[in-house]
Amino acid sequence: MDFSSINPALLIASLMVSATPILLAAIGEAVVEKSGVLNLGVEGMMIVGAVVGFIVAVNTDTPLLGFVCAAIISGIFSIIFGMLTQYLKSNQVATGLGLTLVGLGLSALLGRPYEGMKSPTLKALEIPFFSDIPVLGKMLFSHDLMIYFSIFLVTSVWWFLKYTHAGMVLRAVGENHDAAHALGYKVVRVRMLAIMFGGATSGLGGAYISLARVPQWTEGMTAGAGWIALAIVVFASWRPWRVLFGAYIFGGVTVLQLNLQAAGASIPVEYLSMSPYLITIVVLVIISSRGNQGAPASLGRPFHASS
Repeated sequence: MDFSSINPALLIASLMVSATPILLAAIGEAVVEKSGVLNLGVEGMMIVGAVVGFIVAVNTDTPLLGFVCAAIISGIFSIIFGMLTQYLKSNQVATGLGLTLVGLGLSALLGRPYEGMKSPTLKALEIPFFSDIPVLGKMLFSHDLMIYFSIFLVTSVWWFLKYTHAGMVLRAVGENHDAAHALGYKVVRVRMLAIMFGGATSGLGGAYISLARVPQWTEGMTAGAGWIALAIVVFASWRPWRVLFGAYIFGGVTVLQLNLQAAGASIPVEYLSMSPYLITIVVLVIISSRGNQGAPASLGRPFHASS
């Protein structure tokens, strides 16, 4: 096995690309769960965002418009989940799973004419001065716009939850929706807005897969990224900066196993391919054994207004 073929700088740069779709989906889901809602439809919203973003980008030759449309459509798609769970009081777990199944089927139908086609992709955004720094420039400061946006989004969510009144209300709704309702806060409205935000970011994550990480459309190309995003939220204990850390760990493991395959590792390819998912499961088991690690108290519980 030739380890010299693995370039550390390229490894870090590839890590950021690999982690970005999961990071975008996970930070949105963290906000949704902070409001007390468990949406297992992340995979479905991601795949819908992936196919819509791809279709728009191919037909307009404008990747950014593809991202915008992906966010809008997935946000609208999430409203279905919100209406069913918040107004019709359907079970959140079953509804989320249903949303994923619908998303997978819908994306397969919409994407059939585009199978195997290539899409226009985002160009690297060179940051003046920083991108010229040896090694670090190409590693950290020569990426496309969405990678920088994902980090900005994590920062914004952290600031919103910690320092704004609206963030405090959202956390209050997630911790004790009955108390929040008694204080006059609109629990359902807050949760619907959180659900739409989570849907939009999931759509962005899906679009990043089809427009940047693998710029083509293939049925089922999210390949479980939505489920990994859900796991990372738990791994991160519902904290934005830990979500970033968790997404980058998973991205790093994914890229490393690909590099090990290219370097001719003696480990069977099947074991290397399953390693990111296996490590995720191990981490979740360890976290679960330690008990509740900051989950919102009202997570997954339906809200019934008393008045």
